[in-house]
Amino acid sequence: MKDESSVLRGDTALAAHGVQESLQWTTIIRPRHPWFHFDFREIWSYLDLIRLFVWRDFVAQYKQTILGPLWFFLQPLFTTIVFTVVFGRIAKIPTDGIPDFLFYLSGTVCWGYFAACLTETSDTFVKNAGIFGKVYFPRLVVPISIGISNIFKFLVQFALFLVFLIYYYSKGAAVTPNLWVMVLPLLIIQMGFLGIGCGILVSSMTTKYRDLSLVVTFGVQLWMYATPVVYPLSQIPEKYRNLFALNPMMAVVEGFRLAFLGVSSLTPKFVAMSWGMTMVFLLAGLVMFSRVEKTFMDTV
Repeated sequence: MKDESSVLRGDTALAAHGVQESLQWTTIIRPRHPWFHFDFREIWSYLDLIRLFVWRDFVAQYKQTILGPLWFFLQPLFTTIVFTVVFGRIAKIPTDGIPDFLFYLSGTVCWGYFAACLTETSDTFVKNAGIFGKVYFPRLVVPISIGISNIFKFLVQFALFLVFLIYYYSKGAAVTPNLWVMVLPLLIIQMGFLGIGCGILVSSMTTKYRDLSLVVTFGVQLWMYATPVVYPLSQIPEKYRNLFALNPMMAVVEGFRLAFLGVSSLTPKFVAMSWGMTMVFLLAGLVMFSRVEKTFMDTV
């Protein structure tokens, strides 16, 4: 009996040792940095949730509307018509030889994506407090999903811009698309980074100061007029251009026009300043977002 029991104990010990060797941890909980935490791998593991939020944002926005997805076309189209009449026909602001309608449409399409990312992420904590209070997932999943869903909207409006670009080009308009069109993905990424960075920065502050959410729409409108959307960079005096270059969207809009219309006063210096300011806004937003997400349920 002793020999049999010894054998059994030995087999059990070997089996337990084998089970321990076969165990592999899928989730490891570590202490977070007290003032900043950003884990790409954790966000990547929630890719399915990002897809779900993208589908929710894309479908729910126009589900109970009369015209549905047609608003993707109507919004930039009506805005461009108003800009053409007010700034082109009445104010007669020069557009560097580019047809007025095409000039304003190019600025409207670019600005629309950035403004949508900023305004829709600016109330991340307040709007999603019910979900955040019930289940854990990386809170940055929501702003990221908003940025991705708005890319589809941008692409639809960009297709509208291409239709008018081809039309004016066939009519002999002074537009010259060039190899700079290859930087379009970088422009989209920069607009997304800037919009999300500014949006989550505002969202982090609105958990305590709710009136900031009322300032967002007004602030975005003022920001648009500080950006060459309704006027070209060439109309800004040389001595003020470095100041305007601190606005990251200035280089984005002018870069878009340089690529597809062939006319711009953009310089490499302005592009570098634009990317620098974009990363400052993005980093500031991530730091503030990371700090607030730990305690926001106490103040929302």
